[in-house]
Amino acid sequence: MASFANPFAGNIPRKISKEELIQAIRLDIAGELEAIFVYDAHVQATEDPLAKKVLADIRDEEKAHIGELMTLLRHLDPDEAERFAEGEAEVKEMLEQLNIISPSGKADSTVGSLIGK
Repeated sequence: MASFANPFAGNIPRKISKEELIQAIRLDIAGELEAIFVYDAHVQATEDPLAKKVLADIRDEEKAHIGELMTLLRHLDPDEAERFAEGEAEVKEMLEQLNIISPSGKADSTVGSLIGK
C-alpha cells in the first residue's frame, strides 16, 4: 500500500537501469493485482448500486493497466515474454485435452453446459 507519510517515497534520485525498470514493472503489476483484489472486495461487500458501479469501473481500469504493463514487460524482457507464451500454450493444451476449448481457440462449451458434468 501507499506510504503517504513520506512525500519523497516515490522519488528516485537517479535514472534506473533496464534491469531495475523490469523489476519495478513487476512490482507495479503486483500493485495493480492488489488494487483489483481490494476494489472487487468492496464491490462484493456493498449493496449500494452507485458504489458497485464506480468501484467495478475502477477495478476494471486496473485490469487494463495490467495489460499495459505486461505489454511493456514483454517488450523490455523478450526472454520473459517467451516464458509467458510457454505457460499460455500449456494451459491452452490442457483446455483442449479437457474439451473446454477447441484448437482454434473457440469455446466448445459454456459454464452452464459444464454444470451437469
